[in-house]
Order: sequence, then C-alpha cells, then structure tokens
Amino acid sequence: MAGLLKKTTGLVGLAVAHNPHERLRILYSKILVSLQTVPQDAAYRKYTEQLVNDRLNMVKTEPDVEKLEKKLNGGQLEEVIFQAECELALSRKMTEWKPWEPLIEEPPPNQWKWPV
Repeated sequence: MAGLLKKTTGLVGLAVAHNPHERLRILYSKILVSLQTVPQDAAYRKYTEQLVNDRLNMVKTEPDVEKLEKKLNGGQLEEVIFQAECELALSRKMTEWKPWEPLIEEPPPNQWKWPV
C-alpha cells in the first residue's frame, strides 16, 4: 500500500514498508503477548499496554496511510514500525530483567542525590 504512494522514505537505511498496516498489527500483537509475562501492577506493563492498544486501534480503524501517520504522530509509518520493533525487543528484555522486583541489596546512601 505505502509502496504505491512513495518510492523512498528519504531516510538513510529505512526502506519503504510495502504493507505497513499488517506489519504494525503483527508487531503490536506480539508486544501485547510479550507484556502478559509482566505483572499486571507493573508500571511498564500498564502504560505500554495502554499506548499499544491505542495505536493498534488506530491502525485497525484508519486504512489511509497519510491519515494514520498524522493520527499516530510518530513520523512516517516506517519510523513507527521501527519504534514498534524496538519496543518489542525492550518488552522481551524487561521480562528478563524484572525491574519490578525489589532490589537485591540497599543502594548506598546519597546514590540518587545530585549534586553530591
């Protein structure tokens, strides 16, 4: 679809997506599945699920590429696809890192104080 509208993104290393709606649907669905392994009360899951669900609904309801780009407000759809790929990788890493668990040991005093 987008391939018919443009021949290049104008961005080095970022090729034109030939079926951006389908690619985004797949990526957003994978992110939502990946988030199922994160506890429901974790802030990362709550906010990421909300954002991804909102964007997925926009992708499902807006068939026009240019209008979708404006609604998503994330640049060209190819850039949004790249962002979704990065978010998918991050969601998988977050499951591995488990940042919602308590610290193993207490941080040193004044660790978060600036300037020291």
